[in-house]
Amino acid sequence: MSKMSRRLVLITEIIAPYRIPVFNALARRDGVDLHVIFLAETDEAVRQWHIYTDDIRFSYEVLPSWRWRAGKHSLLVNRGLWPALDAARPQAIVCGGYNYPASWGSLWWARRHNVRFVLWTESNQRDQRSGRAGVERLKRYFVKSCNAFVVPGKSSFAYLRTLGVSEQVIFTAPNAVDNTFFATQAENAKCHPATFREKFRLPQRFILFVGRLIPEKGVFDLLDAYAKLESGLRSEVGLVFAGDGVSRKELAQQAKRISPGTVCFPGFAQREDLAGLYALAETLVLPTHSDPWGLVVNEAMACGLPIIVSSVAGCSADLVEDGWNGYVVPPRASEKLSVAIDSLVRQPELKRQMSARSLERIRNYSPEACADGLAAAATTSAGTGAR
Repeated sequence: MSKMSRRLVLITEIIAPYRIPVFNALARRDGVDLHVIFLAETDEAVRQWHIYTDDIRFSYEVLPSWRWRAGKHSLLVNRGLWPALDAARPQAIVCGGYNYPASWGSLWWARRHNVRFVLWTESNQRDQRSGRAGVERLKRYFVKSCNAFVVPGKSSFAYLRTLGVSEQVIFTAPNAVDNTFFATQAENAKCHPATFREKFRLPQRFILFVGRLIPEKGVFDLLDAYAKLESGLRSEVGLVFAGDGVSRKELAQQAKRISPGTVCFPGFAQREDLAGLYALAETLVLPTHSDPWGLVVNEAMACGLPIIVSSVAGCSADLVEDGWNGYVVPPRASEKLSVAIDSLVRQPELKRQMSARSLERIRNYSPEACADGLAAAATTSAGTGAR
């Protein structure tokens, strides 16, 4: 470690594949000595990602944990956090979120040791939240106790301002995936389209959704929007739901009533196959009712797709410009969603232009750019968070 390096501990929930390139980039930065503390390896109940430990190029540990879940609510409890921080001796802590006991534990440790504490948050004003007064008071107390903040984009920045946070202590680390990986894999799939289509039994042309198959993601809105397309168009263009979740069976049952039309459920796709799905699709549709960001949009744009996204997705303000590289529609508006889909799939030249613009826009959302924002938040001296 260089004498000039600043010891940075980053605390985050799980070993998510899309975060590994960001943390690798952060670890390569001059002046940063990175150690990542994961609160768990994964959450198998809601995510089926592979754990790509061979890709990790940074110091890390996984704390012992216990997870309790009841309905939509879950609690992740850890032991060994304070000993881990004592051993790491950070000069700054970046904590992903405020809804874990470990988030509060790391905040208390930082205050006790006079260590800079940075909250990395994706929350925005359009998120679905309980609104309970007690929860909101705790959130404001946590925010007021932080020294600085990291956000992925405009929506989260605006939300922190409503909580009284000074813009001088908010740093932007644009959410990112490994653009090069997805672009390369997409090109490989385009070279062997028939093989890839046969593997997943894909239609020749299709609209794509990627994510958990739950009502909150707007999957039933998308199915309804597809059913509203003119029958001749449905005969030519299918709909693919890539993912899994509690709504898969009901979606499949409702899809059988749509005729003509083809609705496919290839299941959960790991990153190696995701790029191929993006490469062969007409457009990615994310009709979510609430989403802090939506990294599937980053992935799809890196593969050159136009995007149709609901206005409540955190990424919509940064990544998708209505009519330029896709369309932004209201949530729960299947009629408007259907019109947007119709417009894209009927105009190949428009699709080509929007694809090129997606590639242009996503270049600025790289792991290196995200790492720059995280490093700046951790190392830039500034006052306290809320004013």
